[in-house]
Amino acid sequence: MQITSPKNSLLQDVRKAAMSGRRTDDGLVVAEGPHLLGEALRGAWSIEHVLVTENSRLHLSELLSGVQADVIEVSERAFEATSATQAHQGVITLLRPRQWSWADLMRIDGIVVVLDGIQDPGNGGTIIRSAEAFGASGVVFLRGSVHVANGKLLRAAAGSAFRIPIIENITAESLLSEAKKHGLTLYALSAAGGGRLSDVDLTQPAALVLGSEGAGISPLIARSAMSVRIPVENVESLNVGVAGSIALFEAARQRSLNEPV
Repeated sequence: MQITSPKNSLLQDVRKAAMSGRRTDDGLVVAEGPHLLGEALRGAWSIEHVLVTENSRLHLSELLSGVQADVIEVSERAFEATSATQAHQGVITLLRPRQWSWADLMRIDGIVVVLDGIQDPGNGGTIIRSAEAFGASGVVFLRGSVHVANGKLLRAAAGSAFRIPIIENITAESLLSEAKKHGLTLYALSAAGGGRLSDVDLTQPAALVLGSEGAGISPLIARSAMSVRIPVENVESLNVGVAGSIALFEAARQRSLNEPV
């Protein structure tokens, strides 16, 4: 089977989703490029379809051999009209995200990361990647944050989004309720004010809240969280992706000190 028309309904749905940074009408996430296909093959999401050009099907035959889903060939012209990137790599993977629950995030040996209004997809992806790298138990996207389906976020996360537990579109009220239920201490990372990050105990059940660089932490969350800061010199603040990564490293460092030798 080969799709040759850019007006094909599947391709139009994929194009709309890729350009908007949201899921398709069928709830699938669009991931472009062979690297993300390779990461998806070892992730927790379900691969539903893979779209490839004839040339990519030949060059990526070994990678595609591991796909247990429909591999659909698309003409070069139709693929170019579908891709959201300027220089496409001839492969688009359509994935159905795993449905994670709060219970999946509540590991006593991990820290929950909360994105509060972070809309930049590069920062969102960086935080997800750092969360996996430093042993966080999961990532929560509050309403108003970037969508996990955003292509730039998926590229910045470099496959981590397919593995680490993520829940999104969560209200502040729901976060506070779950934090209370599971005994999580909320730490809100702030550019100014609050205690030093290295002085607080991050070995206990906790959630690290990261706000947008413009608006910061939302008032409802701020009233229930302990403000913490990363000491810096000569600069007013750090990029939230960088700050979040540093905070996650500190949590991992403290927790490693408690591990039995």
